[in-house]
Amino acid sequence: MFRTDSWGPSCPASLVRVSAEPHVPLPVELPVVDEQLPGTDLKTQIVRFVLSGGFSAIIDYGLYVLLGLAGLPVAAAKSISFIAGTTTAYLINRRWTFQAAPSRKRFLAVVALYAVTFAVQVGINQVLYFTFDDQWWRRPLAYVVAQGTATVINFIVQRTVIFKLR
Repeated sequence: MFRTDSWGPSCPASLVRVSAEPHVPLPVELPVVDEQLPGTDLKTQIVRFVLSGGFSAIIDYGLYVLLGLAGLPVAAAKSISFIAGTTTAYLINRRWTFQAAPSRKRFLAVVALYAVTFAVQVGINQVLYFTFDDQWWRRPLAYVVAQGTATVINFIVQRTVIFKLR
């Protein structure tokens, strides 16, 4: 549907598209004032973090299951798989998610963070694995709860502290 303004047909802006669609409100945004990294806003970082985390979780969980099938104790299998998964995640997140240059200070901060999330994740996994009944779902459920907790901790600390270090 078009209308002609009073300026006349010789003006290129005289045809204006009129929409009959109702106004859709914009999504609510969190009132967070944050210094943004070059080229990456919070939404982009979250999407990239989830994608790299998903890939790293495949490595982590796959190795966890394989080592469990090979007869390693639950804590040993989870420890080895955690190290493989978090190393993969760090390398991807440093370059792609947070677009940060290599830094000794940042690396040491990540080692400290991973030591904390290692204890949290392996501890939660261990407690839940032995709390749940001996059913087919206890290994994946213990893994998902432990991984989810560690993921939230990692994202918050990496975004607000580690990848702001210079």
